[in-house]
Amino acid sequence: MVAPNASPAVAVAPPREARAYDVIVWGATGFTGQLVAAYLARHHGAPGKLSWALGGRNLAKLEEVRRAIAADSPRAAALPLVLGDSRDRASLDAIVRDARVVITTVGPYALHGRSLVAACVDAGTDYVDLAGETPFIRDMIDAHHVRATKSGARIVHACGYDSIPSDLGVLMLQDHARAKHGGRCPEIRFFAGETKGGTSGGTVASLLNVMEEARRNPRVRRVLGDPYALVPDHEGRGPDGRDQLGVRWDDQCERWTGPFVLGAINTRVVRRTNALLGYAYGKDFRYSEATSFGAGAKGFLTASAVSVAVGALMVGVTTKPIRALLERTVLPAPGEGPSKEAREAGYFTSRLYGTVEGRGGRVKLVGTVKGVEDPGYGETAKMLSEAAVSLVDGSAARKEGGVLTPASCMGLPLVDRLRQRGMTFEVTER
Repeated sequence: MVAPNASPAVAVAPPREARAYDVIVWGATGFTGQLVAAYLARHHGAPGKLSWALGGRNLAKLEEVRRAIAADSPRAAALPLVLGDSRDRASLDAIVRDARVVITTVGPYALHGRSLVAACVDAGTDYVDLAGETPFIRDMIDAHHVRATKSGARIVHACGYDSIPSDLGVLMLQDHARAKHGGRCPEIRFFAGETKGGTSGGTVASLLNVMEEARRNPRVRRVLGDPYALVPDHEGRGPDGRDQLGVRWDDQCERWTGPFVLGAINTRVVRRTNALLGYAYGKDFRYSEATSFGAGAKGFLTASAVSVAVGALMVGVTTKPIRALLERTVLPAPGEGPSKEAREAGYFTSRLYGTVEGRGGRVKLVGTVKGVEDPGYGETAKMLSEAAVSLVDGSAARKEGGVLTPASCMGLPLVDRLRQRGMTFEVTER
């Protein structure tokens, strides 16, 4: 039996242009996988546009998903189905050799994603996922970055709500500072603002798995606590420290702020982007994330309540009796998620603040990133899908392989794609 991350003797993958499919959606029977498949069918399913297939381990469930998608997008009735198993490296090798890009929504990635990444690297197949698991991404960097640069595989993690609004938002702000004012923002602060959306069972499962690994493994705890955990070879460490945990007043956004759970992954991704872009933001670049609330007493009280709740949740999921109670009574199970009506009623707004010393003096910049559906579902399916398509059609900024980030790989062309699909990416000046 081949070890999960080994490189077994397999047939040489055909050239990209000769592969059967542009995209394979791996995990298409899962809740988020179905949303991705439905999105591709609606926006990229016309004949001659994109050759793609649904992938998973259960044929009957794949057929059921195909029928459901075809009810809204009739052409999807002819979608090919590919079978494999995340625990069977040989089946994964066969799948990825047929694809130019693999989209995977099968998490927790630390449990189910390692062999797929290894197979894609060996085959020179591009890969995108929704991983917000810092230790997993660090492991993939260590195991595969050098090999991926040689095989040409672009391995891009965190292509959903974590971490595209953050990563592309910073890139947008810095590009504006350079293009309009000939400088850069030495510091950018990101604030998650007005948001409405549900939580998926898959997201919860990933969080629980990371916290369980941290409880058992001191190395995982060190990675989670390291603000520069994803910087190449742990070099280029800058001035940033711990993520915000408590309540603070912020003069930039002029609101009370509290912790932002996704900041623990988003900040690391942005710092890796800076490194992969040759420290285009500067080696002294500072970056932080928080959640913004109101400016008055209500804002302070809300920020305080959220801070306490986040702290209690982190303690709770690492304490077995409390975790078991949460799983039984509160937290959604894997495969579950909000209804169509709830997803379509969702939205998010994120704001980024920076200052550039321009040709005419100091200028304050405000970046705004907005989504018009549930951030973790409708908008995440959109972001993940468009990231994959940008790898297929050649619009992605980076052509070379490696374990990458959305901004360092897809870059500003992905910002333009997402604008065309209804998201807001804009910069204003003060």
